[in-house]
Amino acid sequence: MAQEKNTPKAVQKIKQTGAAAAPSLFTLGNLACGFFSILAAAQGNFSKAGWLILIAAVFDLFDGRVARMLGTESEFGVEMDSLADGVSFCTAPAILMYFMVLHQYPLWGAPIACVYACFGILRLAKFNTMAHAGEGSKKYFSGLPVPAPASILASFAISYSIMQAGGHNLRMMPVFLPHVYNLVALGMLVMAILMVSTVPYAAFKSKRENKKMSVWNMLLLVVLVVLLIRFPQDVIFIVMTAYVLFGLLAVLYRAFKGIKVEK
Repeated sequence: MAQEKNTPKAVQKIKQTGAAAAPSLFTLGNLACGFFSILAAAQGNFSKAGWLILIAAVFDLFDGRVARMLGTESEFGVEMDSLADGVSFCTAPAILMYFMVLHQYPLWGAPIACVYACFGILRLAKFNTMAHAGEGSKKYFSGLPVPAPASILASFAISYSIMQAGGHNLRMMPVFLPHVYNLVALGMLVMAILMVSTVPYAAFKSKRENKKMSVWNMLLLVVLVVLLIRFPQDVIFIVMTAYVLFGLLAVLYRAFKGIKVEK
């Protein structure tokens, strides 16, 4: 009873109306997308499997924000979110790449998919442990967050499927996609290692002061939005790949300059 008295009236009202379940519904949507992605990949529908992983990423983007907005954050929600992420961003992409590419290599195709999934789960466990211990940073993730490589693999599957079907991609994509296809196994191993590494990746969680956007930044944003509407899978692949590579380049730059990462 004492705990209920200390609870803000707005939060109590939210709990009484059942709105507190909204974040969990987003998390369940994430999990459902991961489940059906696995089924689609097993049936050979790689484009559908990729889209479901990207939709899961959208659900994952909002569940925590909705919980914070409603003031209903809880350890239950954190653990549930990680379990859903383990399916949608670790297991589903690994299975998608296995049926799409890695099954051609009987000796080491399945082990690579397994390593990717296992390292992703380790990354989630590490994140939860650091969060509970209060060691997390608002500016950086310690290691590559699992939605990033999952989005790369999912968007690649979609783009490659569109290219094979004779659809429309960005002009440069048909040149690079066949090379990416041949490097999927290596790419998955590199991203798996990055997930369990201590390489800092921008979290984009810290609040920034309101600053006016320059004309060039505004123009770049408009171009990205237009391209995202026209070629969403290609833009996501390029942007998320750049995110992964920028993290590595930033480490090299800081090491060269002797700069320490701010928490």
